[in-house]
Amino acid sequence: MVIGLLVLWQSIVWIFQLPSYILPTPWQVLQIGYQQFPLIMHESFITIIETLIGLVLGSVFGCMAALVMVFFRPLALWLFPIVVISQTIPTFAIAPLLVIWFGYGIASKIATTIIMLFFPVTSAFFDGLHQTPAAWIDLANTMGAKKWRFFYYIRIPAALPYLASGLRIATVIAPIGAIVGEWVGASQGLGFLMLNANARMEIDLMFAALFTLMLFSLSLYFLVDSLLQSAIPWQKATSFNAHSGSIHKP
Repeated sequence: MVIGLLVLWQSIVWIFQLPSYILPTPWQVLQIGYQQFPLIMHESFITIIETLIGLVLGSVFGCMAALVMVFFRPLALWLFPIVVISQTIPTFAIAPLLVIWFGYGIASKIATTIIMLFFPVTSAFFDGLHQTPAAWIDLANTMGAKKWRFFYYIRIPAALPYLASGLRIATVIAPIGAIVGEWVGASQGLGFLMLNANARMEIDLMFAALFTLMLFSLSLYFLVDSLLQSAIPWQKATSFNAHSGSIHKP
């Protein structure tokens, strides 16, 4: 499939005689990627750090918000609308404010990432905590299980597959959040590199940075997916069988 896309890409350039500043060839992108490899790796490291920290903190805050809304029901009446509102405001609209508040360093990019993935994690975990099978609840009540033991040993494990789905979505969103923050205001990172390359009409370098981001995003997703499948073997989520190239249900 990848080879087919590369052939199609090269064919489009040849057929329409597109200059490199419009659409470079795959070979040109590969060449600039090799020539600027140290620069791309340096900028990638910054984006990776922003993404990973934002993913971890956003996931933790999302889980904490879901637990708060479950334990303190009155808070859910005003906290959940705030969570929803955080997603209705375009990220580009608040990203400049985050740069003003947190500066041009990685803090504003981490904040942008947290805001973007906070909702899917909170919503997924909150829904999961309300989907405990009725038979499990009846069994726990019959055996006189204490509330905290019921919550820790039954309710949370039952909600983990839902949380896993939210974390998978968050993993995809996290690199986007970091790049958006870098586009708004940054002095380093892949987003900053792409903006500068675009301003100088170095489209081949911009494509090289973009493909580096894609490779990192795919690697991060499959890593998180593998960890979640190992940690939650009872989940009923579809997974990708890399050996057979098919989708199956464990």
